[in-house]
Amino acid sequence: MANRLSKIVTRTGDDGSTGLGDGSRVSKASLRIAVLGDVDELNSQLGVALAETLPAALRLVLVKVQHDLFDLGGEVCIPGRVALVEAQLARLEEDVAAFNAELPPLKEFILPGGSRAAAALHVARAVCRRAERGLVELAAAEPVSELAPRYLNRLSDLLFVLARAANRADGCGDVLWQPGLNAA
Repeated sequence: MANRLSKIVTRTGDDGSTGLGDGSRVSKASLRIAVLGDVDELNSQLGVALAETLPAALRLVLVKVQHDLFDLGGEVCIPGRVALVEAQLARLEEDVAAFNAELPPLKEFILPGGSRAAAALHVARAVCRRAERGLVELAAAEPVSELAPRYLNRLSDLLFVLARAANRADGCGDVLWQPGLNAA
């Protein structure tokens, strides 16, 4: 890895193209690069959330997800590569169930917000949904592992639950939507 990152400025992308992990070059405007950017943005947003005060269990889950997102990025960067495995998807489902079991049931939709950590996780959830939409679009045009979109779908569920858990840990309640609040 050190040799691959020893030269940061290469000038090879000055023509609007970028290299994929298999050595091929594509336009920086390609859907594959857009999806790769969305996955990178999602991982970066998780870094923002991790910069906040979080319970250790929540922090551990997010760090594991960051590593998974690098696996996913590798899949997107190298067409035909499969890096995610069913165990990673199963872990997300287990984490959703475990964290959600400690939360009060929702009786109303909630607004993104509450604590800073929860707000950062809600932004990550929204970015995750965008990455998922892009990945589904990419899969319609090019081969993509079948697990990748499922992983992002579960991850957005997990991020929603973790945002609620972060609010609870910070002593904040969920921010409940009040239908018609400004209609009068």
